[in-house]
Amino acid sequence: MKKIVALICLNLSLLSIAQDHYSGISTSKRTGILNGTFNPAELASLNSKVEIHLFSLSTNVANNKLGFNDLTSDTDLEEILFTGSEPVNLRLDVEIFGPSLAFKYKKWGFGVSSKAFGKLNLVDIDVNIGDAISNNGINSIFNSTALIGNNNQRLNGTTYGELGLSVARNIWENEKYNFNAGATVKLLFPGSYANFGANQLNGTVTTVAGNSFLTNTNATLNIAYSGSLANSFSDFEDYRNSVFGNLNGLGLDIGAQFTLKDTDKSKGYKINSGISVRNIGSMKFTDANNSSTDYSLVIQGNESLNLSQFDDVESLQEIEQILLDSGFLTAVSSNRDFKVKLPTVINIYSDFRLVPSFYLSVFWQQKINDDNQNDQITAQNTLTLTPRFSLKHFEVFSPWTQNEISGLNGGIGFRAGGFFVGSGSLITSLINDSKHADFYLGFRLGIGKS
Repeated sequence: MKKIVALICLNLSLLSIAQDHYSGISTSKRTGILNGTFNPAELASLNSKVEIHLFSLSTNVANNKLGFNDLTSDTDLEEILFTGSEPVNLRLDVEIFGPSLAFKYKKWGFGVSSKAFGKLNLVDIDVNIGDAISNNGINSIFNSTALIGNNNQRLNGTTYGELGLSVARNIWENEKYNFNAGATVKLLFPGSYANFGANQLNGTVTTVAGNSFLTNTNATLNIAYSGSLANSFSDFEDYRNSVFGNLNGLGLDIGAQFTLKDTDKSKGYKINSGISVRNIGSMKFTDANNSSTDYSLVIQGNESLNLSQFDDVESLQEIEQILLDSGFLTAVSSNRDFKVKLPTVINIYSDFRLVPSFYLSVFWQQKINDDNQNDQITAQNTLTLTPRFSLKHFEVFSPWTQNEISGLNGGIGFRAGGFFVGSGSLITSLINDSKHADFYLGFRLGIGKS
């Protein structure tokens, strides 16, 4: 378990880490297939007859414990992570946007997109149990600490691929207004998955001579794994090599777009707004080493579980075997194959032209499902304001986001032609010890004027 936590801390220290992917560029007035991934209705307003999206990458981490200055200090990151009383929440999310194509025909817009995802999460981890396993209780003031679990504490990792088929159509248009609707059907290719959930974990952690023990404990556990993440949770190669599995899931995005146009067509729009519901659906993991089991964990009387046994584990299979060997686990239900829900979100946004070449966009993302559910891929609630200076072939913008986990973050980015690069947290990381860092870049090519 210590190696698993160490991997997460390492990813933070590498700073290859966004509240929402492509923050700032996703509401650019240069409408392309990237805009269409946030709202498929945008594809009916493509700036080019044909757009080829060659490649883009967005990586992000948000957490509520480690700040930018902690990454350069001499203090053990695991020790900082499990201090205080607030549960640990951390989301690491990588999205690779592969070769994709969009084109416009009369009132229609069409798109084909390819993506790969990798996610690693800590959800509502009790600092006392984390400190006991990773630091042998170094942060504990007393030798005995009570655990009162009101949530499902999760350690979760997922990789999967996606092929999106999009269609959009202009529904109504006149000299002043424009209204589009669109949808994307997603073919899902689940790669690998691992989940450890400890629901309603109540008990006592006692530290004796540098070792921590769990006593008087009751909890419901879920241990699920599929693919290479069954063998190792802490090896980055297992994430990279297991992104695309077999086709075994469907997803859906739906959206609508409304535009208030300028009477001078050369100036574009005054307001561009949209609403979409993204990632409706689920995927099924069916690898040969699949397992998903719900357990009852009960430790009574003078019995105790030595938490130091988990120091060197690298996989959920090892954790499961240690707990089974302890005799404290009772299987409640078990399934070989299992479904996992996509991170369904609602996106609402508006992009306002304040004066010629200066815009202000508002982007809100609200997750629908509960991150504490064992069969759920996580998402984050965000609200982003992005002032932007925009010309035909050049933009510079500065996204400022309130994130439910990491708080306020601000960054900067620019677009030159089809190339773009940016960060939604660079400014606050440098000046305000931000608990968030991110980076993205990409290149797309437009052919012909729409």
